[in-house]
Amino acid sequence: MNDEQKSNRISSGVVAAVSAAVIAVSGGVAWLTTQSQKAPITTNPANPNQSIQQQPTPPSTTQQDEKTAQVYWLKPKDKNVALVPKSVEVAATQPNQALERAFQALLEGPSDSTDSTTIPKGTKLLGLKVNGDEVHVNLSNSFTSGGGSTSMVARVGQVVYTASSLNPKAKVYIDVDGKRLDVLGGEGVELEQPLTRESFDKNYPL
Repeated sequence: MNDEQKSNRISSGVVAAVSAAVIAVSGGVAWLTTQSQKAPITTNPANPNQSIQQQPTPPSTTQQDEKTAQVYWLKPKDKNVALVPKSVEVAATQPNQALERAFQALLEGPSDSTDSTTIPKGTKLLGLKVNGDEVHVNLSNSFTSGGGSTSMVARVGQVVYTASSLNPKAKVYIDVDGKRLDVLGGEGVELEQPLTRESFDKNYPL
């Protein structure tokens, strides 16, 4: 009878312990459920780059520089003529692009009636290259036609000053049909190349 009572007490104790464990587990599950409802849910995107791709694309910083080259026309000054600049703004990344546009304007001739040029109509730009402080200009054969020595010197000045408008210290080389121009015109104006603004003003005064 005592053994039966002990067995019953043991069984009752086991049942009580198991019940307590079940209650504890149930309470823990309920607490976890409550916390999970409160806590924010974070998930990793399937594509790790997705968040980067969704960010707005910043504006491009690659822009062309605005370079201002100058075309040199001739205007009367006292008994002589003077070289007078007019600006040509060009969106360009390379100096030769701005100078090419300036030479196109120069060879087209002045649009203002107060400006003049001695460069023969029909002269074409065959090539232009900027290499450091050197500017190489290649013109068509029409550049050498017509005019006396004053006209020849003036057109050389227009080329030299226009070619050096981005770099006043530049050394300018003038070619005609791909060959270095050493003598210009029938009167034989000798050109000591390279030409600079300084050497032109000194040796070929207008």
